[in-house]
Amino acid sequence: MFFPLCINYLYLFKIKEITLNINFFITLIVVLVIIVSFILLAYRSFILRIIKEKNAQHEAEVLHQKRLVLENIKAQESERKRIAVMIHDDIGNRLNILSLWLNNMDTKGDELIKKNISAQMGSLIDSARSISHSLYPVNLESVGLVLYIEELIANLSGRINISLNVSPKFQKKDIFIEVQLYRIIQEFTTNVLKHSEASRVWIYIKDNNDNLAVVISDNGESFEYEEVKKGMGIKNIESRIKSMNAAHKWKNVLGKGSRLIIKIPYNNEFPNQNSIN
Repeated sequence: MFFPLCINYLYLFKIKEITLNINFFITLIVVLVIIVSFILLAYRSFILRIIKEKNAQHEAEVLHQKRLVLENIKAQESERKRIAVMIHDDIGNRLNILSLWLNNMDTKGDELIKKNISAQMGSLIDSARSISHSLYPVNLESVGLVLYIEELIANLSGRINISLNVSPKFQKKDIFIEVQLYRIIQEFTTNVLKHSEASRVWIYIKDNNDNLAVVISDNGESFEYEEVKKGMGIKNIESRIKSMNAAHKWKNVLGKGSRLIIKIPYNNEFPNQNSIN
């Protein structure tokens, strides 16, 4: 009787020992799973924090670059304006005065010399005005964007047909915006005259509730954007668009024309992207 009872006790002890070992291993596995999960969560949190910091740095850098572009363009326009005003008001006026003096001279037989000098003087006055106008639209602030575009259209009327359509709701904008828009239209029409063989250009300016929309298009040969995007014409246009915190999109069809769509937000914040979907 005693020997079988001992065997039973030993058997129960072994089962209990095995059970304890199993429980220990299960507990160990659970603890390890918890530790690994904690490590993975901590690592994921660390990675997300790094990504967030990198994104914040990238956004800050993009914002900084946009501000540098804006400041650079403003500085360029300021210097252009200074030189243009100097040419327009100083050299132009001096040439006008010289022209008046020349016309009032008593030449007595030197009529041919007077005529030649007068012709040269008129040419110099026109050149001074042309240089001034190309550097900075001096009178834009006083006459406004629409009238200045109409003057540009009148000057180009002998070379190409340009139509301007302006929303009745359009109101005068900040001078910086108006100068950039005028420069963009000027650059676009110059490119059209040089490269596109177009016969018509259309300009639409529309005031919406939350933005100012400008659409410029032509019926020329158009171009492949990827092939010409590094050219100065496209760079100048897109730099000016960025300086206004505006969104834009090119719509080009080879052989049928090009279209540039610009949307300028009324708020003063930088958009997340500079393209229109």
